[in-house]
Amino acid sequence: MASATLPHGELIELVRRSLDEDIGTGDLTSEATVPADARARAVIRQKQAGVIYGLDSAALAFTLLDPEAEVQGLVAEGGWNDAGTEVLSAQGLALALLAGERTAINFLAHLSGIATLAARCVREVEGTGATILDTRKTTPGLRLLEKAAVAAGGAGNHRIGLFDALLLKENHIAAAGGIAPAVRAARARAPALLLEIEVRDPEEIAEALDAGADRLLLDNMSIEQLRAAVRQVGGRAGLEASGGVTLETLRAVAGTGVQFVSVGALTHSAPALDLSMILQPLSEAR
Repeated sequence: MASATLPHGELIELVRRSLDEDIGTGDLTSEATVPADARARAVIRQKQAGVIYGLDSAALAFTLLDPEAEVQGLVAEGGWNDAGTEVLSAQGLALALLAGERTAINFLAHLSGIATLAARCVREVEGTGATILDTRKTTPGLRLLEKAAVAAGGAGNHRIGLFDALLLKENHIAAAGGIAPAVRAARARAPALLLEIEVRDPEEIAEALDAGADRLLLDNMSIEQLRAAVRQVGGRAGLEASGGVTLETLRAVAGTGVQFVSVGALTHSAPALDLSMILQPLSEAR
């Protein structure tokens, strides 16, 4: 599968668009109250414990406005930090720091929230042998950043898009005339790619195994159904549980013997990590 990495040039354009969206024709409040040549130091801190990811995007929110700004990440991305930890500092024109504050924190809080939820999920399944995966349920335009945040939290990336793996779902199977013809057509189109088939009952599991699936997607099955599927498959294909998995149910699902558990909430419902920025005039900064 493709790597979840956003090219730097695309990241610059994404942050630039975000700044334009927020600043528009100018930061009226700051421009009215802050001298144009005033310099300051700003520090972003965590207000709650969690995993930080997104320091590059946060730094760009300042350096695109003040190319001479000095920005430093103060923690390693992917590590768990306590509340109160200083995660990034920036020194430069006060107007640039104030104008970039919300964009910097928006990126950092959203991506760190994803990384933090991923880390919690990974911790929840420790010892089961199951791998946590994300899904394509991402924010349009932010997929690669969000999937990179998932990886920073210690979980795995499922396919990046429709181009890097074959996943036959019920609509594909219906349109193709069944599991066997769908698999034959998919194999002919991309013989080297992972081929996964969504299955809903023992009969479909048997069909998918006979067709030579690499992995089966066990969609919205109960714990008992998952255990039965693990016994039926007997190691002949990889198994992925999916559908409605929460932190509360995650360990039970992983404990059934499946190799993968996909969690859409990692990207579509992760709460933002609470962060704040404090600015000091340069003469008062440490």
